[in-house]
Amino acid sequence: MSDSAFVKNVTDTTFDQEVLQASHQVPVLVDFWAEWCGPCQMLMPVLVKLTNDYHGKFLLAKVNTDEQQALAARFGVRSLPTVKIFRNGEIVDEFLGAQPEASLRHIIDKYLERVSDKLRIQALEVSDQGNYDMALDLLRQAAEMEPDHFPVRLDQARIMIRAKQYDSARQILNSMPVDVGISSEAKKLMAELEFAQVAMTDRDINALQKMIQNNPDNLQARYELSACNVINGDYEAAMEQLLEIMRRDRSFHEDAGRKGLLSIFDMMGGSGEIVSHYRAKLSSILY
Repeated sequence: MSDSAFVKNVTDTTFDQEVLQASHQVPVLVDFWAEWCGPCQMLMPVLVKLTNDYHGKFLLAKVNTDEQQALAARFGVRSLPTVKIFRNGEIVDEFLGAQPEASLRHIIDKYLERVSDKLRIQALEVSDQGNYDMALDLLRQAAEMEPDHFPVRLDQARIMIRAKQYDSARQILNSMPVDVGISSEAKKLMAELEFAQVAMTDRDINALQKMIQNNPDNLQARYELSACNVINGDYEAAMEQLLEIMRRDRSFHEDAGRKGLLSIFDMMGGSGEIVSHYRAKLSSILY
């Protein structure tokens, strides 16, 4: 098989230079293979083809595990083929076995540097400074460059929420393909949007706390306080208010207490000690 200029046979001696150092410039896919491995012989031609198709946007490093047993042991390779993806000197992803070309393209594309990525970074930086109009203009340019690159659109929704352009943010999030819409990032943004809209009142946290102190059954004040706590990053305080809403009236705003808790779980990644603790509290009220 004739390798492209973007494919290297690497050894224990050349690995650091050809893979670790090179990965600071572009992603490097390291294919651990062997002559006797049938799936390896299926995968390698596809990888070599893709290196040519991508014109050096990523590199392929081939490691013959029969000849480079120390390298295979160094990276814990136990089955073939194993492909590990390096970026900036670190392993960022890996997969086992032969893969169809479409799946390989999807994996590779996640780690390629895009022109739009620079605009995204600039947009988030100016957004942090409060310049939402400039941030959204930069993201508009990025979206024009790559209209199907959904991280750009998620960034647009994120900054629109910060800018209190709630209807526009909701329109973007609702227009996402199903696979993007159910992603953890999209679900987190939708939850942030819901809480931001609830918190959009003239009452601050101190005023809401005083209202609840004077009338513990003021569930609207508790709901608004939970949203304010979410916006401020105090998720536990928010969940305590939502649990109290559930204890007092499950029908409030069509079970808003339970729905709010589930949204916060999504925002917190759906797992972890705090999420488990509050899932148990939720279950105790439900059952």
